[in-house]
Amino acid sequence: MLGATWACNARQLEVVEIVISDPSVVRVNWRQDEKVIETVARNDNVCTLCEQFTTEAVDYLSQNKTQTEIIEILHKSCSRLRAFEPQCITLVDYYAPLFFLEISSVQPQDFCTKFNLCQKVALISSQFREDSCGMCHRAISEVLMKLQDPDTKLEILELLLKGCNSVQNYVQKCKRLVFEYGPLILANAEHFLETTDVCTILHACDGGKQESVADS
Repeated sequence: MLGATWACNARQLEVVEIVISDPSVVRVNWRQDEKVIETVARNDNVCTLCEQFTTEAVDYLSQNKTQTEIIEILHKSCSRLRAFEPQCITLVDYYAPLFFLEISSVQPQDFCTKFNLCQKVALISSQFREDSCGMCHRAISEVLMKLQDPDTKLEILELLLKGCNSVQNYVQKCKRLVFEYGPLILANAEHFLETTDVCTILHACDGGKQESVADS
């Protein structure tokens, strides 16, 4: 059944617009709105591609015309079984609608995460219309993940150095501080974020509503 399904919708999936977010985006302002966090989190190209293809496939398979074509193909396949053709057709008529019902309920994000094409910590999107405490912890988790990447640390230092250019009369001093203390700060940032309840300090969470970064 799956083989026939993909054969039918392959032509529909030939052209898919791929939107790739900027992987160099780094946000250190904890109070940025959800849209900014979403941009930072959704920088995984494979994840984005998977979700777009899955959405396209689900939309195509949810169309009545598509379902009818697939069932007709399966009925023709049953005719090859000769003596078992009636039983085959009965099975197709029973299970095909259930299959399409199941397909229509597929959530692209959950599907791609299940097959390890998206990291769970990066799934910060419009579906998480949650309170500021939960959003803060998810942002912290995303930052922790990025701090484990040496390339990200270099990008952060480059951004800080560029930021020094806007500090009039203190450009050189600013850059010297970045060179001297930047690597040290980044080296300890991961440990600090793991052991400190930053979201409570920023008043995104109250004292009785703490959530560990590991659980977010």
